Amino acid sequence: MVDDNELNRLRDAAVPAPGESAKARAFEAAMRAYDQENISAVTQGSVGGLRLTERARKLWSEIMQKKLIATPAIAGLVALPIAGYATFHMLREQPSPFGGDEKITETLADKPATSGPAINAPGKDKQAPEGDLKKADADAEVRSRDVTDALVTPTAPPKTEAPATVNQRENGTLQTYQQAPEPAPSTEAAPSGGRVTMGFSPAAPAADGARASRVQGTAESKLMAPQQPSTMSADQIAPKDPNRDRIEDFKTNPVHAALQDPVSTFSIDVDTASYSFVRGSLKQGYLPQADTVRVEEMVNYFPYDWKGPDSASTPFNSTVSVMPTPWNGHTKLMHVAIKGFDIKPVEQPKANLVFLIDVSGSMDEPDKLPLLKSAFRLLVSKLKADDTISIVTYAGDAGTVLMPTKVTEKDKILNAIDNLTPGGSTAGEAGIKEAYKLAQQSFVKDGINRVMLATDGDFNVGQTDDEDLKRLIEQERKTGVFLSVFGFGRGNLNDQMMQTIAQNGNGTAAYIDTLAEAEKVLVEDASSTLFTIAKDVKIQVEFNPDKVSEYRLIGYETRALNREDFNNDRVDAGDIGSGHSVTAIYEITPKGSGGEQMDPLRYGQATVNNGGVANADEYAFVKIRYKLPNEDVSKLITTPVTSANEVQSFDQASTDQRFSVAVAAFGQKLRDEDATAKFGYDKIMEIATAARGADPFGYRSEFLSLVRLASALGGNR
Repeated sequence: MVDDNELNRLRDAAVPAPGESAKARAFEAAMRAYDQENISAVTQGSVGGLRLTERARKLWSEIMQKKLIATPAIAGLVALPIAGYATFHMLREQPSPFGGDEKITETLADKPATSGPAINAPGKDKQAPEGDLKKADADAEVRSRDVTDALVTPTAPPKTEAPATVNQRENGTLQTYQQAPEPAPSTEAAPSGGRVTMGFSPAAPAADGARASRVQGTAESKLMAPQQPSTMSADQIAPKDPNRDRIEDFKTNPVHAALQDPVSTFSIDVDTASYSFVRGSLKQGYLPQADTVRVEEMVNYFPYDWKGPDSASTPFNSTVSVMPTPWNGHTKLMHVAIKGFDIKPVEQPKANLVFLIDVSGSMDEPDKLPLLKSAFRLLVSKLKADDTISIVTYAGDAGTVLMPTKVTEKDKILNAIDNLTPGGSTAGEAGIKEAYKLAQQSFVKDGINRVMLATDGDFNVGQTDDEDLKRLIEQERKTGVFLSVFGFGRGNLNDQMMQTIAQNGNGTAAYIDTLAEAEKVLVEDASSTLFTIAKDVKIQVEFNPDKVSEYRLIGYETRALNREDFNNDRVDAGDIGSGHSVTAIYEITPKGSGGEQMDPLRYGQATVNNGGVANADEYAFVKIRYKLPNEDVSKLITTPVTSANEVQSFDQASTDQRFSVAVAAFGQKLRDEDATAKFGYDKIMEIATAARGADPFGYRSEFLSLVRLASALGGNR
C-alpha cells in the first residue's frame, strides 16, 4: 500500500521538463507499435489479436498496477453497470428523440393481420383487399429483413368519445382491454406471427403490472418481445349484454268495496314460469323485477295435497277455507283450492307430440339449446312405446327434422335431438304452422295432440306481433291440437309472447333454467303438463256486503275477466291438467273489523226491501265453470262459503294451506306491495319452516333458501 506521506510528496514534486531525446524515443516506439498493429505477416487465416475478453483482462491488469488510480477505477467500474441499467430504463420510459411532427413509415402491421387473432378497431369493419395485403406483406418483408428483432406494436383503434371495452378471444381465453377516453401514444403486443410498427392508440391496455405513458403528440417506442394480453382476472366481471327480456307490465289488484263491486271474475292459471324466473334472479344475486313476479304462478309451482274428486266424471274438486291473515290482524284470507283428477298411467290416452324447437342464433348459449336437448331427452324417456313424436325446427325458415315416429324407435328420436345446431334468425310463425301441419297428419282421435314449443321467445321473422300470433294459435286450437311453451335462457326471453300464445293455445307456460327444473316439468309433472282434463276454467266469486266490507284478489292480475265473460263459452280461459293443483287467495275485510281502507258512503248504504240480505250468513259464493276437453258447452260447480269453512287461528289451518300463504306473502314482498310492507322475510321464513311438511323433491327446502337470499339482498326489510 502507498502511505499518505508518499502521495503528498509525489503530488508536490515539480514536473520535470521533457527532454529532446525522450521525445525521440517515445515517437519511435509509437511508430513501431503502429506498424505492428497494421502490418501483419500472416498471409492466411485470422490475425492472432487479442479477443475482447482478453483485452478487458489485460486492461484491468494494467489499471490495477497503477496504484494511483486503482481506487477511483474500482469505484467507476462499480458505478458503470448501475448507470447503464438506469439509462436503459430511461430510454424505455421516455419518448423517442423525434417529435410529434415526424412522419412514421407505415409497415405491414398498420394493415389488418393475415394470420393470428386480431382485435377489430371500432368503426372499421372494412378490410383491405387480399391483393393489397399480399403486396404490403412483400414490401414490408424486404424493408425489415435486416431488422428482424425490432418489435413494436400495431396501430391501435381511433379515438373514441367514451370509454369502451374490447374483448379478444385467443387460444380459448377471453382477453379484456379497457380503453380510456382520451388519446395517448402507446404500444400493444402484436398478434403472434405478425410484424408490428409504431403507432398511436387511444390508450394502452392496462396489463398486469404494465405502465402506460401518455405524451401528447409523441410516439413511444419499445424494442422488446411481443407480450400476450393478460387474461381476465378472477374478480374482473366481463360486461353483460343488454337485457332484452320482454315482460308484461301490470298493476297489483286493487282493494274493492263489496257494496259497490261485489263480484270478482278471473281465469285460472297453472303456469309456473314466474317462480323459475324469480329463482334464477335471486341465485344470480339480485332481487327480481316486480313485473316478473306473478304471485299465483309462485303459489301454484308447488304440489299440494288438496282433496281431489272421487271419480273421473268430475274433473276436479274445490275446497274453500277462511283463516286469519298473518300480516294483518284486521283481515281474513279466503283460500280456494282446486285439485284435478289424477289419471292413472295405464289409463292415459295415446300422445301425438310435435317438438317445435327454436334453433336460431339466439339459442346458441349453454342455458338454451344444450339444456333444451337434455330436457327433451328426459321427456322421451317418459313416454309410452306407442306414443308419436315429430320434430320441427325453425331458424330463418322452418324445417322438418323428424317425421312422425313411434317412441319404439327411441334411438332415432334421440339422434335427431342430439344433431340440432343453432344458427339464423327466428321464423317462429313458419315453425308454428309447420308443427300444426305435422300434428294434423298424425292426429290421434280421443288422444293427446300437442305442439311443444321450446324457445327463448325471440320471434323476428314472419308474424312477430303478439296479437297476430294469438290469432294464429286460436285458429289452430279449434282443430283439437293444443300448444304448450317452454322458455329457455335469460337476456332475450320473450315472456310476454310465451304467456300470450300458451293461454290461447290451451296449454301451459314454463321456464326451464336448470336440468332439475326440466325433470320437474317434463318428468315428474308430465301428466299435468300433457294431459288436459278440463279446459276454459273460470272462477267467479260474489261477496256478501253484509259480511265483507272489502276484498282483494292476490295475484291473477294478467288473468282478469269481465263479469259477463264468466257465462260466455266463447271466452277462452285456462286449462287444468291431470292431477293439477290450483290455488287462489282473497284477502277480505270483515264488516266492522276496523280494517277498512275506504271511507263509508256519505249517503248511507243501499237497503233491501225483502227483510234483509238473502243468505246473510255467507261470506261469499264461489262459482267455477269448465268444459271437458272434447266439449264446447261449459258446466258449473258452486260452493257457498260460511262460518263452517272458517278456522279460528292461522295455526289451525292445514300444513299445505299455511305454506301456500307463505309463498303468497313472499311474492307480494318481492313486488313491494303495501299489504306486506311491514311483514318481514323473517316472518315468512317462520311460517314456511313450520309448514314445510313432506318435501320428497326438496322444492320447499329450496323455497326457504330463496327467502334467505331475498332477505340478504333486500336488507332484511
